[in-house]
Order: sequence, then C-alpha cells, then structure tokens
Amino acid sequence: MIELSNLEFHYPGSDFKLAIEQLSIARGQKVAVIGPSGSGKTTLLNLIAGILEPNSGDVKVGDRHIVSLSDKEKRDYRIKDIGFVFQDFRLISYLNGLDNILLPFKINNSIKVNGETEDWIKLMCDEMAIKSKLSKFPNQLSHGEKQRLAICRALVAKPSIILADEPTGNLDPANKTNIMQLLFSYASKNDSTLITVTHDYDMLKGFDTVIDFNDLTSKKA
Repeated sequence: MIELSNLEFHYPGSDFKLAIEQLSIARGQKVAVIGPSGSGKTTLLNLIAGILEPNSGDVKVGDRHIVSLSDKEKRDYRIKDIGFVFQDFRLISYLNGLDNILLPFKINNSIKVNGETEDWIKLMCDEMAIKSKLSKFPNQLSHGEKQRLAICRALVAKPSIILADEPTGNLDPANKTNIMQLLFSYASKNDSTLITVTHDYDMLKGFDTVIDFNDLTSKKA
C-alpha cells in the first residue's frame, strides 16, 4: 500500500540528508520505527503524509504518487486517508476539546459528521478517559490529556493510515497501554496501516514489524 523508492530528502541549509532506497508497507500492517533522535524518523512520516516533498524519488500510496498531487489534492489526502498523531499535538488553542477532535470535519467539507461519528467519538473518549474534558481548552489540560485528545482527533475520520509520532511519550504505564490498545484495535478492525515512531521499547511487542531506522537509511553529511 505504501511504497517509497529511491527517495532522497534534505533540509535547506542543513547537512542532514535522508536516503531510502526501498520501503514497502502493506495495508493493515502495524509497523514500529525505532532509531536515534535526529535520524529522520519524523521526516519519514511527514514525507508519507505529503507534508514534506522529497528532493528526488517517489512516495506511492495505493495507486497515487503523492509527489505528483496538487496542494489541494495533498490536503484532501491527509484529511481523508491520514490520521497524524503529532509529537507536539498541534491542538488549536481557541478550540475546546470536542472542537479540536472535530477539526478534520471543520476544514474539509467532503467529510461529514453523522450519528456514527458521534458514537465513535464517545467510544474513543471513554477509552481515553477524557470524556469529562471535552469542554476544556488545551491550556486547561495536562500533557497526557492533550496527547490523548490528539489521538482521538487523528482517528475521528477513520483514516486508512495512522502516522503516530511518539504517541506514548511522557505518559504513565496505564495510559500508554490504553493508547496502544486503541491504536492496535482500530488498525485491526479497519484494516488500517499503523506506522509508529517510538523510543518506548516496551511497546514493541504489539507490532507486526519493527524497522530500525539505521538499517533502512543512509545519512550523509
């Protein structure tokens, strides 16, 4: 489902260079990506999401070549197909918890809230123990509550691909387990692909595949 080939990327003004000769991830696969900080793991997620564009090479998702999409097509692709759990959450400060979860529906008219959506939000918020926090704003939430809210937002439109950047960072063991159980369960029930960047080796046993970034890439100065 996801294929990267002959991919190269570098940030302007930086010595960092990411090179991936070949990476294939099947639909429904649960993949953990591990490796040292600064190696390019988050960059990889951004390339798959079409947030960043490679300097050369191809990113193919299904039958679409992401590099060839227009800006509007990339936005639609991210809204409809990608659930992104950002490491810094990217919650909107002036929206309460519920409106932050519903953000994908507010910025794209091609997807609509219905009764099934409302039931799904209730289920997620129950499992994430944030149902009582939906009227609060991000500055009124703890770090862990913000993280769980961001995960609910990533899953609300039922994406076919989940990109999770350190989704269990700075959480207590119980919440780490709850979050990973929700992500694994969602991916299994919806035949969705889960790609998770993590430093938490205790969480690796639930994944189908673990990719060591050092084995996947060459990084040149």
